[in-house]
Amino acid sequence: MGGFFHAGLAMTVCAAVAVAAGGVAGAPGSARAASVVAVPGSVPATVGSAVRVGAASASQRLTVQVWLKPDAARAAAFADAVATPGSPRFHHYLSPDAYTARFGPSAAQAGAVAAWLTGVGLTGVQVDGDRDRVSATGPVPAVESAFQVRIGRYRAVDAASGAEGRSSVFTSNDREVSVPASLASDVLGVTGLSDAPAASRSTAASAPPSHAAAKAATCSRYWAQHAHALHPAYQGLARASLPVCGYSAAQLRAGYGATSRDTGGGQTVALTEDEPPTAMFRTLTAYARSNHLPLPKQSQFRQVQAGNACQAPSAADRAAQSPRVDVEAEMDSEAVYAMAPGADQVMVVGTGCDEDQALLDAASAVLAGDGHHPLASIVSNSWQIPLGEVSPQTVHAIDVRAAAEGVGMYFASGDTPGLTVTDSDPYAVAVGGTTLGVGAAGNRVFETGWSDDFGSLSSGKWTDLGVSGGGGGVSDVYRQPSYQKGVVPASMARVRVAQKTVLGRTVPDIAAAADPDTGMLTGYTATDGPGKSGRYRTVSSAGTSLSTPLVAGLVADAQQGRTSPYGFINPLLYRLARTRAFHDALPISTSAPQQNRAAYVAPDDTFTSVGVDVFDAQKHPDTQQVTAKGYDTMTGLGTPNGADFINALRRGR
Repeated sequence: MGGFFHAGLAMTVCAAVAVAAGGVAGAPGSARAASVVAVPGSVPATVGSAVRVGAASASQRLTVQVWLKPDAARAAAFADAVATPGSPRFHHYLSPDAYTARFGPSAAQAGAVAAWLTGVGLTGVQVDGDRDRVSATGPVPAVESAFQVRIGRYRAVDAASGAEGRSSVFTSNDREVSVPASLASDVLGVTGLSDAPAASRSTAASAPPSHAAAKAATCSRYWAQHAHALHPAYQGLARASLPVCGYSAAQLRAGYGATSRDTGGGQTVALTEDEPPTAMFRTLTAYARSNHLPLPKQSQFRQVQAGNACQAPSAADRAAQSPRVDVEAEMDSEAVYAMAPGADQVMVVGTGCDEDQALLDAASAVLAGDGHHPLASIVSNSWQIPLGEVSPQTVHAIDVRAAAEGVGMYFASGDTPGLTVTDSDPYAVAVGGTTLGVGAAGNRVFETGWSDDFGSLSSGKWTDLGVSGGGGGVSDVYRQPSYQKGVVPASMARVRVAQKTVLGRTVPDIAAAADPDTGMLTGYTATDGPGKSGRYRTVSSAGTSLSTPLVAGLVADAQQGRTSPYGFINPLLYRLARTRAFHDALPISTSAPQQNRAAYVAPDDTFTSVGVDVFDAQKHPDTQQVTAKGYDTMTGLGTPNGADFINALRRGR
């Protein structure tokens, strides 16, 4: 269906240049090191721009994971067969145990890695049940010696804190880890050496709260309820609508055409998270009540943990961390519930200091299930791992296993232009973002690609601060998968690789609402202190963290009543290209009403001056993406078109 362009970059670790005896210069233990091989993608990109402020505490203990290589080529061929309509194997999936036996790393491979980790002094060495990874624990000096790195404390400027210059202190290895050359061909990647605050979560951006005073409205209950004049005009616009205070479940269901019959009953959606929410079932019940949805049953929601607990950071490091409000898990659960109130939910919370490792552990736990069945057939992964953060083949192995087991992996395309490791894999369903205007009658007033050009007004003069929006583009790691051929325009799929122009995997595949100006009203339970839950509160949140569970919920609606899950759905989605199954999110025309072309941003604690978001900005070099008729790199094939989308999936053509 698709593959890597060049093995040296991403497919075969042993293709890396082996380091001669003596190891990595300056690394602990190098004098006695045997021939070792560096593992690509095993040092966070954040380290390159951070300032080292000291060594990691020698007493700090780390839990690392060595991810093992399956029989990738045969597994991918099987995944293609079970996911492609018309194939004799279509929807004949494997159980988790059967996949491990047929395509997983062998017991000998796992045993050899476990023996090495034990031999270098690490403890708690454990082979995971599906043999995808081997974990081990040890103090910093032992981990440094084992993997030929130095682990230090770094300070990085927090982009979210802007000009205030607040920063985050994190611990990380200073270079790519190395493993013995004799094991390198079996190793996909290594995680767990860093707790770098990488942008691995799609940001839940917040708009003004819904209780804004009527005498000075800063947001609207529906699109264009309130508008505001722009003095002077910005980019030819003299008027803009106020952002939505946060759409209700009814508004989102109406916007995407979900009817009362579409509940997702009998289906299970997994939500992968890196932090546990506060009183999630209680919060979900309050959300359902306030949105006039059926109240969830206790049996509909459960929460499980994957991975190992993280050692608490020092008091000094905690003080240096930037404060934040995180409603990611709540938004994921409530977005799925809004679209599929009858579906079961299993929230899998990955734990550990390495956020990327925690999230990968959560995804892997869904696929391992109980050995006989995965935990769910639809997985909403509202997070991203930046390019260079982990090796692509680690994510690829997870996604191929999912396709072979009949599990659809829905990944956020990210909240910044460009690609990520997680959205660009050809076996991931990459979900992009849109700006969605829902009118007073629940009608879709407009929908376009989420790409906002933000202007700020100061002393009567506008300053263009650049473009923000959803991720997308073309991969230089994976070639174009067969399901995209004939659908994605060649002009959007061309990429330069090794001085040749080729066609690559293009992102996203599908999209839904993500713009903070048109977000969802999310409920959460505030904390009144350690272990104490407080009142139910609401905030408008968005990002591709929202679009991903919205799409997952709609797929659960379509899967309702079926005896076999859709699994990896891209081959079917692309067969539906240019049909009524999708609403084509088009560029904003200059003839469109001005109130549908921009949002007025009132001053608040974040922005002390007036601002404006101009929708569907397609500006180089801010973004290489475009919104266009048909497939595009902002919204993919388009957004789900209600009953036509659901019925087309059920027909399977």
